[in-house]
Amino acid sequence: MSDIGKLLVVVGPSGVGKGTVISQALEQDPTIWLSVSGTGREPRPGEVNGTDYVFVSRDEFSEMTQSGALLEWAEYAGNPYGTPRQPVQERLSAGQSVILEIDIAGARQVKANLPEAVLIFLAPPNVAELERRLRGRGTETEESVQRRLAIAQTELAAEPECDLVIVNDDVQVAAAQLIELAHR
Repeated sequence: MSDIGKLLVVVGPSGVGKGTVISQALEQDPTIWLSVSGTGREPRPGEVNGTDYVFVSRDEFSEMTQSGALLEWAEYAGNPYGTPRQPVQERLSAGQSVILEIDIAGARQVKANLPEAVLIFLAPPNVAELERRLRGRGTETEESVQRRLAIAQTELAAEPECDLVIVNDDVQVAAAQLIELAHR
């Protein structure tokens, strides 16, 4: 492993299995660290500060955006979310590889801030499989599935912007590829 860790930014359409693949990779290789996003919203029941998100006040979040303390940030459903810069840079400086699971807009911001970041597009084997996975969750209404599929088309179009593509047709294989990239 080099003196500086690798920053892996994992993006891909909703339903492709980003969380599943990343969880599997972290389980197999606990030397990799998953960055915890910050948010200016209140915790939901059961959410743990520092595990689910780093919860800060809206004023604190605003200060973080102004001071450059975030690698990327965006507003979603009326609430701000972002990646705190300091813990990521501390881990990288210590030689530890870091994974960010964010959307393509956030990935573009990270790449602008840290050009050495490796953008990894997690792709479905095909669109029909992506739809099957979304429907298989059993948590989405038909309207929600259709909305997610429409968004997925935009997300799939971002694939060429990424440095590497991992096709998630087997979670174990995709996780192993992610681990390999963390140590390359």
